[in-house]
Amino acid sequence: MSMPLDPFMRALGFEGGSDTPGEAWLSAVVQPEHLNNWDTAHGGFLFALADSAFALAANSRGSLAVSLAAHIEHLKPGKLGDTLVARAREVSLSRRTGVYQVEIHRGDTLIALFTGTVHRMQEASTHPKPEPTP
Repeated sequence: MSMPLDPFMRALGFEGGSDTPGEAWLSAVVQPEHLNNWDTAHGGFLFALADSAFALAANSRGSLAVSLAAHIEHLKPGKLGDTLVARAREVSLSRRTGVYQVEIHRGDTLIALFTGTVHRMQEASTHPKPEPTP
């Protein structure tokens, strides 16, 4: 189940999605508005890229998944004009939780490593959305 990019992801210029359950990818080009005072990609921008890929992967199985915890390690700087690619993959899945790892690369260079844990709220097949009341 592919989840569309949300307004926040689109506003930051992210592109990508999820074609495989438990996996997702996003890419973004570092723009001037994504820089910090040292002319490198702001940590919040990198976190948003990784967190968004995490959200797409965690919600790719048809059940609502909400974040419990997230952590990022910044390994190398991103620079103006860099194309960054975040790839999320599921590393553990149970009935109620999932753990995901996201790597952000600039070409072959790993620049950030993110891990996140979700609480799986419901299975889509057993908890359909209620019909709106008129």
